[in-house]
Amino acid sequence: MKTVKHLLTMLLLLSGLAAVIVACKKNPDEPTPVIKPTPKTTIASVDPATAPVGSTIAITGTNFSTDPGSNTITIGGVTATVVSATDTRLVVVVPAGATSGPVSVTAGGQTAQAPGTFTVSLPAVKPVKEVSGTTFANLNWKKDTIYLLRGLVYIPANYTLTIEAGTIIKGAGPERDPTSTNHAGALIIEKRGKLIAQGTATQPIVFTSAKAVGQRNYGDWGGLVLIGKAPVNQLGTTLYPNGIRGTVETYGEPLDNSGTLQYVRIEYAGAVQPTTPVTRLSGLSLYGVGSGTVIDHIQVSYSGSDGFSWFGGSANLKNLFSYRSFDDDWSVDWGYVGNVQFGVALRDPDVADQSGSNGFEVENFTPTETADVTAVVLVNGLTQNAPVFANVSNFAFNTTPTANNTAKGTGGYQSGIYLRRNSAISIYNSIVYGYPVGLTLDGSGAGLTSGTIDLKGVVVANVLTPVVGVGGISADQATAYFTVAGRSNQIVQTSDMASLLLNGANFSLTAPNFLPQVLSPLLGSGTTGGKLTNSFFTQVAYRGAFGSDNWTSGWINIDPQNKDYDR
Repeated sequence: MKTVKHLLTMLLLLSGLAAVIVACKKNPDEPTPVIKPTPKTTIASVDPATAPVGSTIAITGTNFSTDPGSNTITIGGVTATVVSATDTRLVVVVPAGATSGPVSVTAGGQTAQAPGTFTVSLPAVKPVKEVSGTTFANLNWKKDTIYLLRGLVYIPANYTLTIEAGTIIKGAGPERDPTSTNHAGALIIEKRGKLIAQGTATQPIVFTSAKAVGQRNYGDWGGLVLIGKAPVNQLGTTLYPNGIRGTVETYGEPLDNSGTLQYVRIEYAGAVQPTTPVTRLSGLSLYGVGSGTVIDHIQVSYSGSDGFSWFGGSANLKNLFSYRSFDDDWSVDWGYVGNVQFGVALRDPDVADQSGSNGFEVENFTPTETADVTAVVLVNGLTQNAPVFANVSNFAFNTTPTANNTAKGTGGYQSGIYLRRNSAISIYNSIVYGYPVGLTLDGSGAGLTSGTIDLKGVVVANVLTPVVGVGGISADQATAYFTVAGRSNQIVQTSDMASLLLNGANFSLTAPNFLPQVLSPLLGSGTTGGKLTNSFFTQVAYRGAFGSDNWTSGWINIDPQNKDYDR
């Protein structure tokens, strides 16, 4: 009986197994399912395998995203920008900071690495074109060439020099003057000549030293000079200073146009010129330049003389940066009557000129005058400097300032603002920080009582002596003028410096940042009205050169010593 039951159990198991086999048997009419493999991101090639920063390369492979932003590409560990994308080809830009190394692509959640190593190469050395003397032709200078100024280079009347964005111009020293007169290289735009130098924030035009990396210094070459036909308060027979040819003549064209300068850097200018007495050009010198000229976003660095100089004229300028100049930052003479807004000066406290360095140095008439003189109407019709400066920041010492500087055997510091010789300047909403003297008023005092000198919304901070009177102006008169309530000027004692809430990197010589902290009293406390209603001025509420907009971003260079300009 047991044997029969066992046989019945086996039959049942075999029947079930047969049913399963029949059930699993494929229907011959059904298609065979296709199992697709998971798409794989791969890199087949990188072309070219060697290229400089800023150039484009093509990466071929599989499974790339057609949306450029959905691909992540690194070159030597640095993320690159994708210019265009298909599922098999990516075009990318070799990023700044990239080093030789692997190329990788991340797309669709997968990462692939190219075979071999990509090499970041140096760009080719640019050819150099030497320029000297006077060229009676319209010129176009291109960024693929370096231009070397030898001696005094003149763009004469009726001709225009146009400089492409990104172009490098180098100034040679006096030993390379082809005329053997020992003039350092300089570019001079004469009356009725024009300079069109329109750089951009990403491609500024640079005037710099001809010396190699690590060998550059103050005063390696001459500087940039513009000469116009706007009035000056000098006789027409007056020779141009600093070895420049010609006389001022007697023009009266305040709307004169000498061209356009935008996003331009001027480095290591201010060489000693072979004149009697010895003189030096500034980084940027403007002689009788008219208001038809456009000038903004200019940096002067390591000038061996002044940063910016105005000799008469009526030019209007914005967004100026005087960085580590040797002498004064803003030098005004010969009856300048234009407008300036947004200027910052950052000094190296260990370097100053033996003549004494100031932030502003404003004077009139001739250097032989030692005090105020009787106002005279010269043939050009102007009697005084009467410019308007607004939103200017002058930064010297972060610590207690010293009058005499011996750290590098140079000179000493004087005043943040030095006004003399009948100057009729207006300065609004500006800062002077870290000078031995904040404001020096030198003269008869007529400008104070008549109102031709107008200082409002000015902050004097971290100074040994806030206000000084010289000549016919007593210290009490000067102080009373500056501190009268209606002028909204302010003296901040050294013990209260922190209350200004300046940026922590404000005085950094390696990475300065001038934007005040958000609760700084400098923001929202500026004066308004008066001469600031001129249409040239941007209406802002703050004191100093900066509110929340860092207009130096992207185009300045605070380490020109180590910049390779040859490529």
